Amino acid sequence: MSTIQKVSSTETKRTSKMKRETLNSIFAFLMGALTHYEHIGADNIPKEGGVIVATNHMSRVDIFVLALNPTRPHITALVADTYQKNPLFKVILNAAEIIWLDRTKADFGAFRVALEALKQGHCLGIAVEGTRSQTGQLLEGKPGTVLLATKAGVPIVPVGLAGTETTFSDLLHFRRTKIVARFGPAFRLPPLQRDSRDEDMKQYTDEIMCRIAATLPEKYHGFYAKHPRLKELLAEQAG
Repeated sequence: MSTIQKVSSTETKRTSKMKRETLNSIFAFLMGALTHYEHIGADNIPKEGGVIVATNHMSRVDIFVLALNPTRPHITALVADTYQKNPLFKVILNAAEIIWLDRTKADFGAFRVALEALKQGHCLGIAVEGTRSQTGQLLEGKPGTVLLATKAGVPIVPVGLAGTETTFSDLLHFRRTKIVARFGPAFRLPPLQRDSRDEDMKQYTDEIMCRIAATLPEKYHGFYAKHPRLKELLAEQAG
């Protein structure tokens, strides 16, 4: 690479960082003015290197809560391209350098971009359920997170977001929502085995979702409320 190219690349990264810092400052101001938000256990996120932050998803503000985590604020995320229909969200999320995902099909293009981001050492947020929950409870997880994590060989940090589901209704009633983002310990998934791939993917997806559930109050457990693995994790926490 020539000296000119190196300088150009460095300046681009510096400009991108400045834009993101400005954007996060705006997020912090708005979220601080309109909600009471708290991050617990954010130091569970590795300070460097590729990592997946696996989250539940109940509101359009979830991405902003994740972006304000104090450990890896320069986080990117896989976001459904349906959000592009809202001009304001489109502008904000493009500035946040998210990865657009077409959820109507197997979006291999988005998968490749996300995989490359992880290999380059980025922090990537993923809603494991694959869509926003309309019930305020956990839905059944999708296997995409497992595929990315095992392919990239990166750790996963589960995070449970509680309170975001009432953000907009509370605003309409002039109330500030209490939002808690609780991060669990980082963990790694074993490689998928060729002769038990489907079973492994189901087990690993359940493992991620149960670890998310373990960071949330009981009323959010939803699909995983009676899962044996969640009971094990809760017993470990209590012990």
